[in-house]
Parts: sequence; C-alpha cells; structure tokens
Amino acid sequence: MTKVRHTPVAPTRTQRLASGAEIDAHRHDDHQIVYAGRGVLAVTTSVGSWVAPATRAIWVPAGTVHAHQAHGDLELHLVGLPAWENPLNLGTPTVLAVSPLLRELIIAFTRTEEDDDGPKRTRLRAVLLDQLQTSVQQPLHLPTPSSPLLRTVCDLLRSDPSDNRTLTELGREVGASDRTLSRLFSTDLGMTFPQWRTQLRLHHALILLAEKVPVTRVANQCGWSSTSAFIDVFRRTFGHTPGKHSG
Repeated sequence: MTKVRHTPVAPTRTQRLASGAEIDAHRHDDHQIVYAGRGVLAVTTSVGSWVAPATRAIWVPAGTVHAHQAHGDLELHLVGLPAWENPLNLGTPTVLAVSPLLRELIIAFTRTEEDDDGPKRTRLRAVLLDQLQTSVQQPLHLPTPSSPLLRTVCDLLRSDPSDNRTLTELGREVGASDRTLSRLFSTDLGMTFPQWRTQLRLHHALILLAEKVPVTRVANQCGWSSTSAFIDVFRRTFGHTPGKHSG
C-alpha cells in the first residue's frame, strides 16, 4: 500500500511543474485552493478526478487525500487556508470559476513571502477571500464508480474516449443490461451515462489541448461527431472556445 504523505500546513506558494510531472498522494490539515495559471491541472482522489484550465481553480478540503498531475508546462499557485476558515462551506473537492480579478489576486498572493504578515498582504488576502465567496461552482467532477461492473464500463471508455458505443452495446461486452448500467450510473455516480461520458471527454480534451494537440484532432480523439459540435459543447461548458488553449 502506498504511504500517503501528511503535510499538516498546506503551503501558499507558486510552483512550476513540467508536463507529465506528478505530486504523489498527500493530505493537509488545512484547506487548499489549487490554481494553474498556465497549463492544465488534474487533481485525483479516491472518489474521482477534477481537471482545471486557467479559468478554473480547485478547492481541496482539509484532510482530503489527493494527487496532482501536470498537463502542459504548469504554473501552479497554491493557497492554504486553516481548517476553521471555509468561506464556501464546501466539504468535497470542487471546481470554481476564476474571474480575471480573482486570478490576479491568487497570483499576487502566492508570489509574496508566506511569512509576511504585513498590512498589504493582509488586505490582499481579505479581498481574495471576498472574491472567492462569489466564485461559481462548476460541475467538472468526473466521479470514480465503486461498483466493479460499472468500473469495467468506465475503464473501457477511459482507455478510448472516442468509443461511441451505446450503453446497450457496452452492456453486451460486460454482461449487463442497459437498464442495469443506467441505474448504476444514477445511484453510484449521480449522473446519467451521457453526462458522465461528456465529462470524460471534456477532461480528456483539456489534457490534449494543454499538450498542444490541434482542435480538430482533439475533437476526433474525444469522440465528437464534428469539430463544430466539440467547440459548441466546450464553449457552453467553459465560456470560451478550445482555440484559446491550443498552440
């Protein structure tokens, strides 16, 4: 069993990671805001994964065992908050929208000395927390199933997000009816099969875009029927086109 590193205080700092670099499973006694100013960050826990481009941050509650992976050259900004200070009252990892102002506040705060308790840094922190309270939560969580049967189906799709088989066709491969699988998606993951597959494809698309894969190829590799269909779903989810992420 892999030992989980325990770091009581969640650091506040800026850190750079090369594409593909990982931070192994660990936990803090503090809450942490994790923001990628450049590149795309994936955060994984035992119950799922969250992927965030530069317009999103990830809230990681105190005590959560989590690992990081960088996609593209990552500029990581970490903000630690004591366990008693939870401005969003969130008990599970959550993706948050990052406004242009919040982005600049996070970058400025993480680039100053952590032990600086001066009035300027105190004011900066207060404004950051005010802006954080207005952040919109984003439904960008890709849950991991606990059901072995459903895990098999999800692993098939993870291995090839462009797999366009219906739930009935996937059910034949794993020996289950589409009705059984549909019920498991609802009870185990809290979403429908199409919703889960779309989330998977969006997560995979963000990773490919961070690695400078052209938009047309991303659409194809993630299973969209056309580039325009992919762009439409991406825009509705993230508020901008995937071209903003491409090289």
